[in-house]
Amino acid sequence: MHGSVNVLITSYIKRRVLLDSRSVCDGVAIFSFGGYRQHHTMAQVRRSAGEALWGMCAADAMSMPVHWYYTVRDIKTDFDGWITGFQPPKNRHPSSILTLSNSAGSGRSSVSLVQRPPVVGNIILHDKLKFWKFPGGSVHYHQGMPAGQNTLNALCALREARVLAVAGFSSVGERQARGEVLADYLQFMTMPGSHDDTYAESFHRAFFSDWQEERPTSPTKVLEFAERRYKQKMNISYADSQLEAIGCLPMAIPFILLSAKASPDQAVKAAVEFVKLTHPHPKLDRYVSLYAQALHATLNGVCLRQQSESALRSPTLDVWDMCQHYMQRAARFPRGSEERLRVHQSAVASLGLACYIKGALSSLFYLAHEFHDDLEGGILANTNCGGENCNRGAALGALLGARAGHVGGAVPQKWKEGLVNAQEISGILEDMP
Repeated sequence: MHGSVNVLITSYIKRRVLLDSRSVCDGVAIFSFGGYRQHHTMAQVRRSAGEALWGMCAADAMSMPVHWYYTVRDIKTDFDGWITGFQPPKNRHPSSILTLSNSAGSGRSSVSLVQRPPVVGNIILHDKLKFWKFPGGSVHYHQGMPAGQNTLNALCALREARVLAVAGFSSVGERQARGEVLADYLQFMTMPGSHDDTYAESFHRAFFSDWQEERPTSPTKVLEFAERRYKQKMNISYADSQLEAIGCLPMAIPFILLSAKASPDQAVKAAVEFVKLTHPHPKLDRYVSLYAQALHATLNGVCLRQQSESALRSPTLDVWDMCQHYMQRAARFPRGSEERLRVHQSAVASLGLACYIKGALSSLFYLAHEFHDDLEGGILANTNCGGENCNRGAALGALLGARAGHVGGAVPQKWKEGLVNAQEISGILEDMP
């Protein structure tokens, strides 16, 4: 499997079937074996990509104060009701395990098999180690961040998007593009004061735990290091389960957005080839491929509702029957009602509330199906479902933004203006080809 990513990607592209009358969205047939039918213009695709980037950031920032709230009633208690707009986090997190996290690498401290020097406080998150060691263990993962700020993974995605937008690559699938993005990622992560977040998930810590031995910095050398690391990880018997997480998707999104005008095959491959350098895990390719194909299709005008159903029915997820149970229950209640939200919360809790990608991606596509035409409602529902809502939200927000952009909608202006990084996002969009 490890040497056959092209075969895997091709199998996902070929899995798309010629749509019949049941696969029509808004009265338009979607795609055929030969690719998407041209029911869009390049201006529409560019607009969709822009709204996808705004949607990614808005959904991540919306969820930031209640990230990893695994008991949804804690959201309502801490914020005097459900989240309806950007908020700063509370200093105390009701279910934080930050102090149990391994500051030297992936996972938790108690299960670390190899003792290495801490990367938190020394290489990344330079002034944040004290929060990882705080007595009592209830520190919020994003303590001190203002309302509308993005978490670390979304910030990394914005850096990627900026590099890809200004570098002028003929294709972001080029090997050189991956090198430039990795070199910028390294500079950003190791520069003191480059961001305000307190937490870096396992893939960041694992990357820099391995990097600290050689410390390459040039695009060529960093890329060679990452490729060599990937091959080594694929040849060990025990894969790091902490890398099989939905946090890989924000790292993939810029490659898909900047491949919006390329073929589906090229977009999927660009995303997969980069993610395996940050998340070297043998099972991730199929999930990244599934998401990349759905986002690329949505950018090109394909019905998001149909894409979501196809993903939920796919052998990769195979949860359509379970989802239908919750969809039918939710339909009994008015849109926007608390009763309907409770059904969605139950669905996400059953499908996958945590970071592990199969469950998280199932929850994501369930929400995408239910809110395919309601960006604002979908982003808020995702937030108020709790759990791993930031990375799930970023990937969902990109899908909802892409669809809204195609049909003439947009991320609410008040949300765009409320994002701390609004100016940076606008600058990236100006530079996007």
